[in-house]
Amino acid sequence: MSNPLADMEKPDVFFCIGTNMTECHPVAATRVKKALRRGSRMIVADPRRIPLAEMADLYLPIRVGSDVALLLAMSQVIARENLIDPEFIADRTAGGEEFLEHIREFTPEWAEEITEVPAADIERAAIWYGKAERAAIYYTLGITEHICGVDNVQSLCNLALMTGHVGREGTGINPMRGQNNIQGAGDSGAVPSNYPGFQPVTDPVFQEKFRKLYGREIDPAKGITKVTALNRCGESIRAMLIDGENTLVSDPDRAHCERALRSLDHLVVIDIFPTETSELADVVLPATAWGETDGVCTNTERRVQRLRAAVPPVGQARPDWWIISRIAQRLGVPGFEFESAKEVFNELCSVSPIYAGLDWERIDQGEYHWPVPDKSHPGTPVLHEGKFKNGRGLFRIISYRDPAETISKEFPVWLTTGRRLQAYHTRTQTGRAQGISYLLAQEALEVHPEDARDWSLGEGDWCELSSARGSIKIQVNLTDRSPRGTVFASFSFNDVPINVLTGSGYDPITETAELKVCPVRITPLSPD
Repeated sequence: MSNPLADMEKPDVFFCIGTNMTECHPVAATRVKKALRRGSRMIVADPRRIPLAEMADLYLPIRVGSDVALLLAMSQVIARENLIDPEFIADRTAGGEEFLEHIREFTPEWAEEITEVPAADIERAAIWYGKAERAAIYYTLGITEHICGVDNVQSLCNLALMTGHVGREGTGINPMRGQNNIQGAGDSGAVPSNYPGFQPVTDPVFQEKFRKLYGREIDPAKGITKVTALNRCGESIRAMLIDGENTLVSDPDRAHCERALRSLDHLVVIDIFPTETSELADVVLPATAWGETDGVCTNTERRVQRLRAAVPPVGQARPDWWIISRIAQRLGVPGFEFESAKEVFNELCSVSPIYAGLDWERIDQGEYHWPVPDKSHPGTPVLHEGKFKNGRGLFRIISYRDPAETISKEFPVWLTTGRRLQAYHTRTQTGRAQGISYLLAQEALEVHPEDARDWSLGEGDWCELSSARGSIKIQVNLTDRSPRGTVFASFSFNDVPINVLTGSGYDPITETAELKVCPVRITPLSPD
């Protein structure tokens, strides 16, 4: 996120796209509600009429997978209406002239044909965003889980750059992270292309830095993504360690995922509870839960916070860092002789420029938004104030492309997936709470009542949901929250394995799966 969560109360205009914020980030969303009560406007673009859309001043019911078309047309209107910030573009960006020429052809009428959003509403959204003194973009996995996820994000960046809505209070480009320490994981180097602190692994300067730190040669090539790793299971990859993820339920194309994990010679799972993935493991190592763990967390707004254990671990459970360091030591890998979370964090601060001004003692006394470049620095709540780290913000030339699979005669219905308020991710934790099970006992397929009538389905009926990868049985819930021709279900329930169906394509840069778009066929089932 370029701006802190406190800034969510300050925009004149919110542009929320691909985010079911009130269900997936309900605490943060309370700040948006406060801003709306004070008179802020909100634009919401989403295929479903989610609760956030009910609060919106302008709702854009976008067809799944067509975000780039919407954003190109909004950019075209902003340029046409002369709502750009020419001084910001000239002083702080590169590629602006080429971008402004590129978007001329992408009219709201062109976008209406693709997105199914009325051209007049596209124009209104663009003008509101362009005219605002302070406008902020918020998005989540509804933007990134597409084959064009990178294009989607870069299109949002283009909007912010052309209007100057970045680097100031109440503005910015703000991805809301899906889990509590996802940002911290990336900061620590848990991405294939970077060392800790987003230092590229292909840069010889950083290779030498980490070679000296660890006293051994460093592989100069980028690592591989989980998608590639699963594809190589049973071949070049014979063993795997999965830490804190229920891969079998959360990943696309479940049949492929299960085949990959079963083909391994050795699978180790670290988790706090048994999961569907741990059932396939040769060794399961019990980790401490959050209330049993001493350490540090970096949240969605880049805020680095101390975590303090409230209760002692149960049984043989140990912190994840302890388990991993002991495995490394037994493998004879030097540099893992850690005895405390403090030692791990202080090493991170010593090698990562964005954490350079922090250490265990300082973080024990307060909370800081990175980057914190030195010990006297107070932290950076708002990124890009005055200048961009790399000099200039880069406009990207983006064009629209269809999802990996589109609806057809065989699979004529769009399926989109997501999360529900009551069921956290794959229910590893929330599925063990009776009260939550009372609120949401099982998954159901959201079907528009008019579609249900055409398909001879009623409330509570069962149907077979099929894609090019497989079929599942699921109960029907009639609601106009999902538009005609589009159905929705969450991936949280193992007994309704939605991800048997998904996995039609991946973003070529990040290898993120297109979980938000999957053509399906719906067949009514006779009562048992």
